[in-house]
Amino acid sequence: MSGWSAGYVADVGYTFGLYPELNPLRIRLAFLNMGLVFPETGTACELGFGQGVSVNVHAAASGQTWHGTDFNPAQAGFARELAAASGANVQLTDAAFAEFCARDDLPDFDFICMHGIWSWISDENRHVLVDFLRRKLKVGGVLYISYNTQPGWAAMVPVRELMTQYHASMTVPGAGMATRVEQSLQFAERLFATNPSFVQTNALIPQRMAQLRALDKSYLAHEYFNRDWQPMSFPQVRQWLEPAKLDFACSATYIEHVESIILTPDQAEVLNTLTDPALRQLALDFVLNQQFRRDYWVRGKRQLTGAESSRLLRQQYVVLAVPASEVVYSTKVGQLELSLKEAAHKPVIDVLADHRPRTIGEIEAACASAGMTGPQVFQAVFMLAGTQQIQPAQDPAVTENARAACFRLNGHLIARAGTSGDVNYLASAVTGGGVPAPRIHQLFLLGLTQGKKNVGELVPYVMAILSQQNVSVLHEGKPATQDQQFTLLERQAGEFLQRRLPVLKALAVVP
Repeated sequence: MSGWSAGYVADVGYTFGLYPELNPLRIRLAFLNMGLVFPETGTACELGFGQGVSVNVHAAASGQTWHGTDFNPAQAGFARELAAASGANVQLTDAAFAEFCARDDLPDFDFICMHGIWSWISDENRHVLVDFLRRKLKVGGVLYISYNTQPGWAAMVPVRELMTQYHASMTVPGAGMATRVEQSLQFAERLFATNPSFVQTNALIPQRMAQLRALDKSYLAHEYFNRDWQPMSFPQVRQWLEPAKLDFACSATYIEHVESIILTPDQAEVLNTLTDPALRQLALDFVLNQQFRRDYWVRGKRQLTGAESSRLLRQQYVVLAVPASEVVYSTKVGQLELSLKEAAHKPVIDVLADHRPRTIGEIEAACASAGMTGPQVFQAVFMLAGTQQIQPAQDPAVTENARAACFRLNGHLIARAGTSGDVNYLASAVTGGGVPAPRIHQLFLLGLTQGKKNVGELVPYVMAILSQQNVSVLHEGKPATQDQQFTLLERQAGEFLQRRLPVLKALAVVP
């Protein structure tokens, strides 16, 4: 590891993820569900932005001012390339936390986010960040923080130590991080294959090791092999954040708000006896076997009146972000299995099927004929928003102002898809955030910009790009033959033109 990295993995780049919790509109909907006053965000900051996909997508899509830092200069360079492409109001640096947080030219922030850094930095850096929150987060401002937590990590803590010790003492630094991670993983697998008492006592270890095997080596390097790595309980995090005067607002994972779905009656009865909020969150983590928390905290927690909460809810715009025919009612959100009753949600989907943003009040009026009450409509909207199939939407005037920056950023990403498949998201001026866009869809969009108008023109165009890069379309998990590739791409292109492209246009992802 490089000396400037302070023990954090810098030999391989971080993944190119997009994190919807960073979208200020999702804060608004979560706070409204809890009956809390929410901030009108205008200035935001991401600390440790990785490759910068999230910060750039949210800056371009919202029209808001974003600042951020990530100590890795290669990652900061890529992030600044995206910022230059969009022309959005985003200022990004490669300064270390201590340097960035000491700057006297930064504004006060409505929203500060820290995705995936809190568990992987030193206590010294945690003190720096808490002091920054104390000084720079506005009254009423929101912190988003995600971190590894117990008890979900309990069995894997010694496994992580085993692999990092092997990595440090038995692998050759010159072999490269990916190779060293693979060797450490193989060692742990060989040891556990001997059926040691640890595995006999912790029956889920083989399953967890199989999950690790399926993950990208770059992700594993950052998740497991940093010098500093500390899962924390909710009470510990609350104690850390106390000097910044922060109150826990709610989970950023919407499904965790609806305890009637995630708790049995017996579990709810026990939790409802707890009057200490921190103890209740800790007990809930035991119920869920929580491994990774995503939380919103606020500086000055205030309740809305019932009437004000209802009024604001009815004014909130939402939009269907997937084709209506592809909505799923059973899915996995984080570690939770979610199974929704189709009959209770389909009327809402039917109203939004044309992908036009509508207020929840408009949906409520349209669903009245189906016998749905206002609370039933909102719960259906909220649960589908938890799966990200429905997303909060911006006021139409804000959408219009964000279109140009979104189109510029997306044009850059789509052009980049011709040579790389690492960024699988595009910005939406309607949602103020990002939408999934796998490389194959981006290549179809690239073909459209090159004048390819139909399936017959798009398929050979995409096949030529993939062939030049020795990339094969997979069929049943294996590289497809030439004929199979053509057939698969033909079907995918037809489905894209018929179902996906209209959604991307409606979401102001492409003109």
